[in-house]
Amino acid sequence: MERGTGLPPVAAGAAADALADLPPRLRKRLDGAVAKVAGWQVAREEDAVRVAVDADTSVLLALTARGTVATAAAVRCDCLLAPACLHRAAVLAAAPLAEEAEEEAEEEAEEPEDTEGAGGVEGGERPGESSTAVAEAPEPSQRPHPLPDAPAPAPAPAPAAAPAPPAPGTPSDPPPLSPAVRQAAHALWAAGVAVLREGAVASTLPRTGLLHAARSARLAGLHRPAAAAVRAARRLGEARAAEPSFRLAELVDDLAELLDLARTVRDADPADPASRAAAHRAAGEARRTYRPSGSLRLYGLFTEPVVTASGYAGARTYALAPGGTLRTLAVVAPGPPDRARAAAGSRVPGGAALSLRALGRGAGLIATGATVTEDGRIGGGAGLRTVGAGGADWYAEPLDALWRRPPADQVRAVLAHQAADPERRPAGSDLLFLDGTVAARGGRPVLVPDDGPPVLLHAPDERPELTYADNLRRLAERPGGRVRLIGRLASDRPSSVAALALAAPDGARHDLGLDRLPPGAAGLTGVAAAPPPAPPLAPPPVEWELLSRAVGRTVAGGRALAAAAVDPELPGRLVAAGLPTAAACARALAAATRARRPDRLGAMLPADPDAFATAWLAAALYSAAAAREFTATAWAGRTSLSV
Repeated sequence: MERGTGLPPVAAGAAADALADLPPRLRKRLDGAVAKVAGWQVAREEDAVRVAVDADTSVLLALTARGTVATAAAVRCDCLLAPACLHRAAVLAAAPLAEEAEEEAEEEAEEPEDTEGAGGVEGGERPGESSTAVAEAPEPSQRPHPLPDAPAPAPAPAPAAAPAPPAPGTPSDPPPLSPAVRQAAHALWAAGVAVLREGAVASTLPRTGLLHAARSARLAGLHRPAAAAVRAARRLGEARAAEPSFRLAELVDDLAELLDLARTVRDADPADPASRAAAHRAAGEARRTYRPSGSLRLYGLFTEPVVTASGYAGARTYALAPGGTLRTLAVVAPGPPDRARAAAGSRVPGGAALSLRALGRGAGLIATGATVTEDGRIGGGAGLRTVGAGGADWYAEPLDALWRRPPADQVRAVLAHQAADPERRPAGSDLLFLDGTVAARGGRPVLVPDDGPPVLLHAPDERPELTYADNLRRLAERPGGRVRLIGRLASDRPSSVAALALAAPDGARHDLGLDRLPPGAAGLTGVAAAPPPAPPLAPPPVEWELLSRAVGRTVAGGRALAAAAVDPELPGRLVAAGLPTAAACARALAAATRARRPDRLGAMLPADPDAFATAWLAAALYSAAAAREFTATAWAGRTSLSV
């Protein structure tokens, strides 16, 4: 038996119904009840989880075969007020959100449900697999979230909508949006504004409002905004539970995307074909489906553990397919973090006598009857047949080609994908393939690439069940060794790279999240007295950092903190630093935050929440675009900026 942190994942629709049966007088007490859930005893029973509120009261959560709670009706309390009781609502509100199931996609491709195979539901970070020959960064006019035009000081800047090519399946002259779609977009905007006004941890109610709006939006066909709302709700749950995996930057990105997409749909001009097309692109498409891919010849690349704050754990193996595209096989399901190591030992689907880990360590695979999602995930359906085949070394073809692309070009491609729709973003599009020498700075490992600036290496996950942190400490203790590295560029840590896997010159591979580097590992022992590296990537201007922090603090603390987060002198400092657009954003955000308006009786009311949200959105979109530009400039070794 464990405390409330052992609650199973709950479907977003069930969490949205947390307040459906709760009377208004009890809704005011929900936040206090949610805070108590962590102290309630949680016990696993057959196909259910029981939460003991006290000696006489308990809440029973019936589980699906996937180990999740599918509907609010599956949660029952035995108190006299049930179902309109605070216990049931608090458990639903405190439970982590389940990842969206793949049943619909698999049924369309005649794939059986398979939570333990390669087509299983993957964890909180939308994985997505990619082509390594990813596109160059788009021109400003083609970016999904372009830099907003310099806004006027009053009342707030509106992010500029830039033209973009129609998305696949989007007609060049789509029909006007229906009233139901516009109403759903209005509800999404209002829900996002409520979160921005209250802050990340102020109350449970804005999170529930997001989930309600997301469900209505999905029914109306607003798939991309609905997905952004669910992701934002998941981040809010992580923030309230003080999960170590929570990152404020990710919540900022999700909330900005939600508001941007909702605004695009809400404000679409029925008489303007370009505006209608932009709204249809913002609406997005339904979940990806598995499509027949015929035969595949795969070369194993590496395996990484998958652990999410929503209660999922497993492993994901990347492999290279013909044409330089990356594919993945994954085993991810509800479970504790230590499940990741066992999942890596699971056999690949289709009958091959080969584990995911063995494939990632250099084996090969031939698959026939394969089905693949748009982002490169291989399904585990009944028609799949696999057999082991010869693999390839990282230093031999075809894998060696991944490391021959200049790092600056790789970074540009990664940044372009970071600006795209997260639901359609190819996984592997965030990977960097670097050759270099290990050095140390302040006890932390630094990679000095052969062609690029030195970068700090950090652990993508510091949970004790994973070996990332320990391996990086060992790397820092042996500077001078030559390595070939696979890393991930995170949007909120542009001056460092998350180290995922490495190989020594002798070809020995190490999955840094699963393998523990032995002392004096072959090929990794440093040479004597490696010279200290040059300074790592140049950080962005301090003035821009201040604006970015103001954007983040607004989300963390809500409107009450926003007034103090924006320094009145910041616009002037930004102008002096050569960042006039940033100065306009900061000026408008400060004005919208502090503005007050009188009511009919003369009493002062807070400023218009929509104007406040619009000003924040402009600053957030600008900060994200500028961060990408700063990162690309630093990796390219340039000093001139145009932001």
